[in-house]
Amino acid sequence: MAPTTALTADQANARLHELTVIDVRTPGEDASGHLPGAHNIPLDHLDTALPALKTAADRGDLLLIVCASGARSAQACRRLADQGITAAALTGGTTAWTQLGHDTHRPAGTRAPWAMDRQVRLAAGSLVLTGLIAGQRWNAARRLSAGVAGGLVFSALTNTCGLAKILAKLPHNQPKATDLDDTLAALTG
Repeated sequence: MAPTTALTADQANARLHELTVIDVRTPGEDASGHLPGAHNIPLDHLDTALPALKTAADRGDLLLIVCASGARSAQACRRLADQGITAAALTGGTTAWTQLGHDTHRPAGTRAPWAMDRQVRLAAGSLVLTGLIAGQRWNAARRLSAGVAGGLVFSALTNTCGLAKILAKLPHNQPKATDLDDTLAALTG
């Protein structure tokens, strides 16, 4: 197993010229602003990218894995470490990066979908509201609200989010095949 480390936003900014940045957020999140030079490989496509990431690491590239808060990047670093690939996670993710005023890039002419946490809040709130309204007529419908509430509590306790994993599979959160292919080619070339 390869070691994993973490870099603060200031540490990463100082070393950005020597890092290969991998953003594991959804394409929509990435389009809303990413670290300069970042390659977007959504977490659910990490297994596809393993050969390219291994090639980059074997070449001596220092991999910095980035997400919004640091949770997905830590998960990605563990998966990479299991494959013998050394990587560092950005502590606090892009949230910490932008709060410190570091530069972010956004592709010109793109309209970014909502960030994943905002998509989760909309979906969870809509499901709870639907359960409560439908529960006025059918008592069993209140179970929907209770189930979503239980899922949110579980999500907070485990720092995972099943609803985000489901929403990440929606078409607007998926990379175009050519974008992912281009990213993998850039890492191996």
